[in-house]
Amino acid sequence: MPKPTAAVHRYCSRVFTTEELDSIRDLISANANHNRAELSRIVCDLVSWFGPDGRRKDMSCRVAMLRMHRDGLIELPLPRNGNRNGKCGAPRTLWGEPGEPITKPVEQLEELHLLRVNSAADSGMWNELIDRYHYLGYHPLPGAQLRYLAFSGNRVLAALGFGSSAWKVGPRDEFIGWSVEQRVDKLALVVNNARFLILPWVESQNLASRLLSMVARQLPLHWEARYGYRPVLLETFVEQRFRGTCYRAANWIHVGKTQGRGKLDRHRHSEIPVKEIFLYPLRRDFREQLRGLEPGAGRQNDRSKSADRRQGGDRVTTRS
Repeated sequence: MPKPTAAVHRYCSRVFTTEELDSIRDLISANANHNRAELSRIVCDLVSWFGPDGRRKDMSCRVAMLRMHRDGLIELPLPRNGNRNGKCGAPRTLWGEPGEPITKPVEQLEELHLLRVNSAADSGMWNELIDRYHYLGYHPLPGAQLRYLAFSGNRVLAALGFGSSAWKVGPRDEFIGWSVEQRVDKLALVVNNARFLILPWVESQNLASRLLSMVARQLPLHWEARYGYRPVLLETFVEQRFRGTCYRAANWIHVGKTQGRGKLDRHRHSEIPVKEIFLYPLRRDFREQLRGLEPGAGRQNDRSKSADRRQGGDRVTTRS
């Protein structure tokens, strides 16, 4: 297989050198009987790819290796067990059919709660609802992630998904004020709200903003329980055909627009819709945490930025 000429390649927020790619090719050749999941775990050990909790980042590694394979940099074995990688959508079941309309305002909904997706049954429900009713459809979320189903009693209302953050976003990075080195070191502390679906037959006033507020309180604890650390900032990207009203109502901060290149664009070609960028700080000292500063350092500069943003019309609210 031809060797790449570029010095480095970036996948899933990690830079791979030419030497590492050579080692990954040799590893695949030496372990021809291993499946893709097994290979990803071995590669994590090979390149020392571990999360803040010390565990292998094998899901991110699997996604990275698949993209390397599609880019012609490595050659993976054929997938086993009919793995579709989300291309054919999620299976259809009867409970995924539209339900009776729900029109009560959120204050009148009974037993409103979030269910963290843990079981195979919950995962199947989340996948099907997203695939049927979200405009982006179902694709597996790469890397570290949490998924939620929202219920009123035993009736499902919504589905939310959170995963790895975008590698580089100009307005976000300017808002944080971190250097390239700080971003590389601390990017895991930023979590992306990749999916948010209110089911089409649910028209409950203020439900979306209420759910965003609920998940902002619960996600840091759940993330720490699963991955061993707490994120400090949420991000999301909203296509301009949507207004992002629920994010504004839940005190998310609008910081600008994307350039329409997406996470994987390396050639500066605008191939996807421009999106509005919203951020939600999960603690007051989020900038210090993301820049690796001592407590209290740089607060004067942050107050100046906050004042400038308030004058521009955005309300800045943080949660301790």
